Amino acid sequence: MSWQAYVDQSLVGSGNLDKAAIFDCEGINVWASSAGFTVSPQELDEIVNAYKDKGDASGTKKIQSTGLHVAGEKFVVLKAEERSLYGKKGKEGIIIVRTMQTLLVTHYPDYVQPGSAAHTVETVADYLISVGY
Repeated sequence: MSWQAYVDQSLVGSGNLDKAAIFDCEGINVWASSAGFTVSPQELDEIVNAYKDKGDASGTKKIQSTGLHVAGEKFVVLKAEERSLYGKKGKEGIIIVRTMQTLLVTHYPDYVQPGSAAHTVETVADYLISVGY
């Protein structure tokens, strides 16, 4: 399956996401993206740095107090773990999952339950990890 097929069929095609992109894990190269979903180099740096941040003494990462920017919008960070970043803005949100070689950056609209969106992205990430990505 091509990287674009993962975006179009497995992520956006699930009906739980309306936008998605796949980048290399350094956030340098875009491998596939849904039309009109642009994540800037500065936003990708913010995402990559959030994964590098080990947190303070209590485990809180900087991004949890500053928020996360994706596609020109700011999201409040609800979850910032070694593998996953979850953010919310009103009823819409983002799910970002890092695999061994990729960053899955996704957006869900206000009519989708966050848990359904997260399940879709985490399942695709599990599959990519299982095949070496």
